[in-house]
Amino acid sequence: MWYWAFKYIFLGPILRVLGRPTIEGHENIPTDGPAILASNHLAVMDSFFLPLMVPRRIYFLAKAEYFTGAGPRGRAQRWFFDAVGSIPVERGEQAASVAALDQLVGLIEAGQGVGIYPEGTRSRDGRLYRGRTGAAWLALTTGAPVVPVGLRGTEGLQPPGTNGFRPHRFTLAAGEPLDFGHPGRRHALPQRREATE
Repeated sequence: MWYWAFKYIFLGPILRVLGRPTIEGHENIPTDGPAILASNHLAVMDSFFLPLMVPRRIYFLAKAEYFTGAGPRGRAQRWFFDAVGSIPVERGEQAASVAALDQLVGLIEAGQGVGIYPEGTRSRDGRLYRGRTGAAWLALTTGAPVVPVGLRGTEGLQPPGTNGFRPHRFTLAAGEPLDFGHPGRRHALPQRREATE
């Protein structure tokens, strides 16, 4: 319930005014069924901008620090990320990353859409970094289509190193879904690397 309330009542209208977003390739985003939206990552708020632009619910990983903060701000942050269905992940710990990806597999197998940043982190200079293989692992494990997504301009809404917002147009461009087959969990690293590239 809170996901849709933030999207259409509390947060979405504000972001639409600040960002005056446009979308290209809207028809490439499946409206239902399993899907992986693999996007570049320019601003902390990309995990809000992306769901705002698509009609379906999207589940995202979120760094574990968002769920462990102390004091009123920490509790509010934890409540928010829980309310919108974010999945905590400890960055840099392989076992924790695998566990988080397994949660995404469960969502995909239940016909849900998930969002993931193949770079694994936010780009501070606007360049696209070499992708990690998590998105490819998800695609090969589940057989879900991967929709490549390019965000442009979100770093202008929330410049690196700042917590504030300023009005700035942004664009979401969605490419045609990619199918990498469905070998299941028995696939090799070279397959993941090739799919990632």
